[in-house]
Amino acid sequence: MRDLRGANAVLTGGSRGLGPHIARALAGAGVNIALAARDQARLLAVQEELRAHDVRTITVETDVCSADDRARLVERATSELGAIDVLINNAGIEPTGEFARLDPAIIESAIATNLTSCALLMRAVLPGMIERGRGHVVNIASLAGKVPIPYDSVYSATKFGLVSLSHAVRGELRGTGVGISAVCPGFVSDAGMYADAAAETGVSAPAIAGTSKPEQVVKAVLRAIQHNVAEVIVAPLSGRPLVSIAGIAPNVGQLMMRQTGVVEMFRQVAVRRAGED
Repeated sequence: MRDLRGANAVLTGGSRGLGPHIARALAGAGVNIALAARDQARLLAVQEELRAHDVRTITVETDVCSADDRARLVERATSELGAIDVLINNAGIEPTGEFARLDPAIIESAIATNLTSCALLMRAVLPGMIERGRGHVVNIASLAGKVPIPYDSVYSATKFGLVSLSHAVRGELRGTGVGISAVCPGFVSDAGMYADAAAETGVSAPAIAGTSKPEQVVKAVLRAIQHNVAEVIVAPLSGRPLVSIAGIAPNVGQLMMRQTGVVEMFRQVAVRRAGED
């Protein structure tokens, strides 16, 4: 989808984190947007920002874990904007903590938010895209979906699942004119889950891992849509070897994560969020 002007997009998680950054970039490219999230007030604030662009926007208060809300989101986007050309699954939660002590309800919520809702929204929009021979889905995954992270196990599992889902369904769609991409950011400064955790706990990423800017993630999202890229990793060069090594030799990857301080960082976040010493 080289020319995005006039396309219609659904963006989940549109109220905070990377969502507003992605929304601004889509609007700048001429894309009409259905902004979805649970916080209607924040959605309206993002919508107000987008008024400077010559695009149509709607806000849909949505809990992506609710089947009724997902159906309402798709129906409103279709009826008020038109056929959905782009779906960006950006909503997510990150329950950092020691797995054996995580609340089972939190585990269920993370899986429902980060993986199940993405799959079901894809299932809802793909038939129309296939029929029209045009469309793209971007799943915002994570480097945690490429390298398993202790103390972030459930988040890692859901993002591994999302990456796998993206590639598997992409294979089924070959030749249809519809694409699917997985965008995998590492630590993102200034916006998103890492920025929230750093502000809350005072724990920062190891220097060797580095951080990326939200603008780099946004650029990756647009490139994925316009050039039908299967997967985009957004991380400094210093952190990329770990991804390759972990895929080939998991034990070595885990050792490297410990030696570089990544595991200790997540352990400290887990400890501080649990209110322990």
